[in-house]
Amino acid sequence: MAVASLDAPPAVAVPSPSPTGVRRRGGVGAHRTLRFLLHSAMVFATVFFFATLITFALQDLSGLSPAHLQLSESATPEQVAALEHEWGLDRPFIVQYGDWLAGILQGDLGNSWYNGASVSELLISRAIISLSVAGLALLIGIVFGFLLGVLAAVFQTTWIDRAITAVTTFISVMPSFVVGITLVAVFAVGLGWFPSAGYVPIETGGVGLWLWHLWLPAIALSFDTVSDVARQMRVGLIQAYRENYVTGAVVRGLGPRRIFLVHVLRNGSGPALTVLGMKFPNLLGGAVVTEAIFGLAGYGKFAADSASRGDVPAVQGVLVVAIVLVVLFNLLVNLLLVRLNPAAARGV
Repeated sequence: MAVASLDAPPAVAVPSPSPTGVRRRGGVGAHRTLRFLLHSAMVFATVFFFATLITFALQDLSGLSPAHLQLSESATPEQVAALEHEWGLDRPFIVQYGDWLAGILQGDLGNSWYNGASVSELLISRAIISLSVAGLALLIGIVFGFLLGVLAAVFQTTWIDRAITAVTTFISVMPSFVVGITLVAVFAVGLGWFPSAGYVPIETGGVGLWLWHLWLPAIALSFDTVSDVARQMRVGLIQAYRENYVTGAVVRGLGPRRIFLVHVLRNGSGPALTVLGMKFPNLLGGAVVTEAIFGLAGYGKFAADSASRGDVPAVQGVLVVAIVLVVLFNLLVNLLLVRLNPAAARGV
């Protein structure tokens, strides 16, 4: 005769879920996720509106006009007024902003006061260079940051964990221009492995030559991202290992690899992903110094040159592109967070 185990819970008849119930739960989850995405889109639309409003207000705050660039100092007040009327600067502020915002939504960033060229066309080639460097730097930061963070968490309190913590702490305090100069001196001038400056488009030299010119500036720009992502990844994974669902998985007899991939990594990578959302603006900002070191005529150099000339529409175009990129990247990070952890969509 079979004897029931004292540790086993009493058998309870549980009705199998009907297909309708499954669809209902799935529909609720999809509805919650959609509501979260709509909420995020509304937040980012609000951020975009106020950011562009402040950006456009810089024109009035600067006190500059096309007359500062196109007319000599001997220009009469009538000539200055005529030129400002030609550019529509004598209209009310809200009218100017409305026309400017409508142009942005159509991809028109206005015309440069310096040479009258389209700011959108001037920025396309420059933005490609900067996004290539920042994108590769972001990829390096993600790969090495996640790898180092995972190793430190898996081997926590060991010499591997201490070594990774020491390395990431060291590289986090190194300015990108110091790293860039060191990389040029060692790998470009000393060893001759990489070019010291310049940029080759993909359509001209192919992927190989394009990457060959991007490696050093991307590495110089990635150090801070690698260190922060690694530290947040370590903290998130260690915290996830201490959660009750991991203990329950161990009790159920799941293997260490399955526990790590299914439970720990999925729930512990949130802090690192959040840091990535904050690091992307730093990559764009750091491109100004990095491009100067490596002789890249990119987004940062264009912004610096436009600001020194007092070319307000060009500076506004740079800021608008940066705002759009940052907003879209953070929206992408939020989507990924919801995908990994649907509980993040609750309460919205």
